[in-house]
Amino acid sequence: MSHIRIIVADQAEAIFYDLSSLKAHPVEVARMSDPAAHLHDRDFSSDRPGRSYESFGKARHAIAGENNPRHREAAKFAKEIATRLDQDRRKKEYEQLIVVAAAPFRSLMRTEFSADTTACIVHEVPKDLVHSPVEVLCEHLPTTAQELKSA
Repeated sequence: MSHIRIIVADQAEAIFYDLSSLKAHPVEVARMSDPAAHLHDRDFSSDRPGRSYESFGKARHAIAGENNPRHREAAKFAKEIATRLDQDRRKKEYEQLIVVAAAPFRSLMRTEFSADTTACIVHEVPKDLVHSPVEVLCEHLPTTAQELKSA
């Protein structure tokens, strides 16, 4: 069993690493991707927004959608990542969690994490390192227990 799980993610890809200790080299254990993240906005739906009449008069206008399809897809992927982390935590595959993601997507993921998974977070790195080599990831990881939040 690994004690520390690292999730490195963006809106299109997530890589799961395990660490046996803070001095160890991260070992990739899983990878997830969302092919829809690479689609153009026009490819998400072919439907045009609805139209509405003004309450007074004969004017009509398009109803603008509040949800951006790219944001909806990113939220869906964040939920998939959170579900995977929750399952792994229940299987006792990790005790502590390090989250590495840029601010907008990290916020999406945190809203999807269960309370128990959130309680496992001991460190966060506000950077998008998905496409960086593992050596770059290591430069941003804590090296001592004092740098970790208590779980």
